[in-house]
Amino acid sequence: MTDWFARPVLHVRDVEASLSFYMNQLGFTSPWRYDWDGKARVAQVDRQGCALILADTWPEKIGKGLIFISLNVEPPSHEAATAALDSLRAELEAKGVTVKDGSWGYRLLVVDDPDGNQLFFNYPNEPPSAH
Repeated sequence: MTDWFARPVLHVRDVEASLSFYMNQLGFTSPWRYDWDGKARVAQVDRQGCALILADTWPEKIGKGLIFISLNVEPPSHEAATAALDSLRAELEAKGVTVKDGSWGYRLLVVDDPDGNQLFFNYPNEPPSAH
């Protein structure tokens, strides 16, 4: 069995500024970066199994990224998943991050990075109401 490991690329204007946002406000770490002429051009950021690559290499694609991120809780339950997202929202807002509510057929927590790339965190589907 071979596991796949995906790292989506988010296109940004300034990798240094994006690193600052992702690390200082969103709580990511950066395991590596590629500098050219003394300036970061590509870097990876990681948080709890989520890896993203930030790059300034295709200016025409800046700010057009949309990433769905799921928070997997153990043991899985609707209540635990909702609590995890509510906790994430409180953490981010305490660091000055603008967090929006969204919907794509279900409730979302939405964060825009400084370039307009969006991170969509999905809340669990509402359990069916008992009749």
